[in-house]
Amino acid sequence: MTAPLPYPITRMPTAFPHHTQLPDPTALAGRRVVVVGDITLDEYLYGRPTRLSREAPIPVLEYLRRETILGGAANPARNIVALGSYASLVAVVGDDEEGDHLRTLLHTAAIDDSGVITITGRMTTRKTRILADASPRLPQQVARLDRLDRSPLASVTEERVIAALAEQIPHADAVICSDYQLGLLTPRVVDAVRDLCRRHGAIFAVDAQGNAHYYHHASLFRCNDAEAAATLGMSTIDDETITGAISRLYHELAARLVIVTRGPAGLALIGDDEPFLQLPAYRVSEVFDTTGAGDTFIAVATLALAAGYRGKIAAALANIAAALVVRRLGNAVVTPTELAAAITTAEV
Repeated sequence: MTAPLPYPITRMPTAFPHHTQLPDPTALAGRRVVVVGDITLDEYLYGRPTRLSREAPIPVLEYLRRETILGGAANPARNIVALGSYASLVAVVGDDEEGDHLRTLLHTAAIDDSGVITITGRMTTRKTRILADASPRLPQQVARLDRLDRSPLASVTEERVIAALAEQIPHADAVICSDYQLGLLTPRVVDAVRDLCRRHGAIFAVDAQGNAHYYHHASLFRCNDAEAAATLGMSTIDDETITGAISRLYHELAARLVIVTRGPAGLALIGDDEPFLQLPAYRVSEVFDTTGAGDTFIAVATLALAAGYRGKIAAALANIAAALVVRRLGNAVVTPTELAAAITTAEV
C-alpha cells in the first residue's frame, strides 16, 4: 500500500464521469493555474545554406531572420492561456536584455508576470537554435547554443520566490512545477508549493526532468520513460518493465496519480483511483519537433484535473494535445478548436 497523503486535495475529482467520451475543450477554460519553474528565451536563427564550409564538415548559412518565443516553464503557461484559462508565472530572470524581452513576450501572451523576479547579476537563460532553411524543405536544426546559469538560488531569492507563491497559490485551482534543472525548484521552494497546495486545496502537479525525489505527495507526477528509468536506477523502460516501473514511482513518491509518457508507445498511468492503464499514442505520424510536447501535456492534464475529470480522461486529452504540437517547429500551443477537432477521432 502507498503511504497515505498527509492532506486532502479537495479539488481532485472523486468519481469518473458517467461516460468515456472526451469532454469538449471548453471544459478546460476558466481555471487559474500558477506555473513555477525555470523560464527561458528560445531564440531561432534561420539561414539559407549556400555551401559546405572549408573549415569543418558543416553548412555555411546566410542569415535570413531571427525569431524568439517563450520557453521552459513559460510554455505550459502559454498553453493554459491558449485554452482559455488564466496563467501566472513564478520564476526568476536576470537584469539583462533577455530578461526584459521575456517580460515583453509574457505580456503579449497575456501571462501574469507579477511573480517573475529580476535578479541582478544572474544570467537569463537563452537557448539559441540555428536552422538551415531551404524552401520548400522544412528548416533543419544544425546547432544549438545554450546561455544559462545553473547556480543554486541565494537564500534571499528563495524567500522572494516563496513569498510570491504565498501570494498567488491561495487564489489558484492548480500549481504546476515545471522543472528544467536550472536551479529555481530547490527543496525549500518545492516544500513551500506542497504546503501551500495542501492549505488551499489546489492541485499540485509536477513535470519533472529530474530531482523526482523532491516531489513527494504530488496530485499529478509526470515524466517520460527515460526520466523514470533514471529516477529508478534502471537502464531502460520497455513494454515488459513499464508495469513494475510505474508502480514503483507511484509508491516511492506517494503521488495520487503518476503518468509516464513514452513517445510513439503512448503512455502509462496509475493512481489512487486508477488501476494501471496504458493508452496508445494518438495517431502516430511523422514527428517534426518534440520541443515542448511535455509542456503541453502537463498543461492540458492539469486543466482537466482542475475541471473535475479523472486521470484516464486527463491523460487522454493531454495525449492528443501533445501529439498535435510535435508536428510543428519549436514550442507550440494547442487551441480549443484544434483539440476539439482531434477529439472527434479519438477513442478512450
